[in-house]
Amino acid sequence: MTTILVIEDEATILESLIDILEVSQFVAIAADHGVLGLELAKQHKPDLILCDITMPILDGYGVLDELNQDPELSMIPFIFLTAKADRTDMRLGIKMGADDYLTKPISRVDLLDAIATQLKKRGIVENQIKLKLGALRQSISLSLPHEMRTPLNGILGFADILVEEHASISPAEILEMAQDIHICAEQLYRLIQNFLLYAELELIATDPEQIDALKREGTNGVESLIATISTQKATQSDRISDLNLQFQAELDRVTVCIGSNRLQKIVEEILDNAFKYSDRGMPVDVIVKYRDRNLDLDIIDRGRGMTTEQIANIGAHMQFERKLYEQEGSGLGLAIVLTIVQLHGGELSIESGSSNQSDNQSDNQTIIHITLPIS
Repeated sequence: MTTILVIEDEATILESLIDILEVSQFVAIAADHGVLGLELAKQHKPDLILCDITMPILDGYGVLDELNQDPELSMIPFIFLTAKADRTDMRLGIKMGADDYLTKPISRVDLLDAIATQLKKRGIVENQIKLKLGALRQSISLSLPHEMRTPLNGILGFADILVEEHASISPAEILEMAQDIHICAEQLYRLIQNFLLYAELELIATDPEQIDALKREGTNGVESLIATISTQKATQSDRISDLNLQFQAELDRVTVCIGSNRLQKIVEEILDNAFKYSDRGMPVDVIVKYRDRNLDLDIIDRGRGMTTEQIANIGAHMQFERKLYEQEGSGLGLAIVLTIVQLHGGELSIESGSSNQSDNQSDNQTIIHITLPIS
């Protein structure tokens, strides 16, 4: 039977929802606050979650954020329950990856319709994940990264609001939602491009001739290229004041054995993670040196860091036997960087203070060190 978890701090509403679900032949689990709801979600792994937004200690946004950090729970359809008709709440929930929202008081028909829609959508997504994308390496199947789900939900959610409530929405709100849709679409496009690039690199790795061709490529003007890309990424993240560039003088004479597009991809992916997983005001260092006929690139952030297990899993995720949707957050980007570096005869290593389990974010310094050969 289908299991549904309801997280609601108002006793009368919680009891009413549980009664409706049980009469409708669902297995209903009740939680009267967010912390208990998270515990029950981890314990039972329900098929769908209904969650109030306004709750003490841990509100609905906090519950959804915690669920998104767990790969096993992040795919569970999530519906917000809110007494507010404020579209700001709706937009924030959609941005965070919520699948739908229901405004209290909730009728039985609306509740069951919303549940049916999300369960059907989940079935479609699960079937798509199981589909093979082709005999890529000895017929190994690929799965779409779960990160694609959040921007896709954003596009669908904002589009639904525009279609259903266009008559009552002001031009300014329409513009804001259109901008949100555009941002989500860009995120989804980037994820798809990364997925295809990863597949392309895996194919190249099986062909010695293509590997040799990659190693014969070269890029001059390393300092200018890296400085330009770094500045662009910092500007996009509104973190230009946090960026600290350090270049060795001899770099003007250096030709690194990698194409400019691949070097650009390396810097983009690492900086994207550095700005994404560190707070505004925390410095991000980009240090480039010429040493022992190698180009040394260090990118350092003071963000949430990476555990020893996460660092080790980057290498493990390089094989398609580990499905791509298992990767968390920055996994696909770092896997791409690692592949590019190795195909060009370079090395990548990661040091992170997060493996020390410190509660002080300033201790969670993460250093990504890359070495690339110079011709």
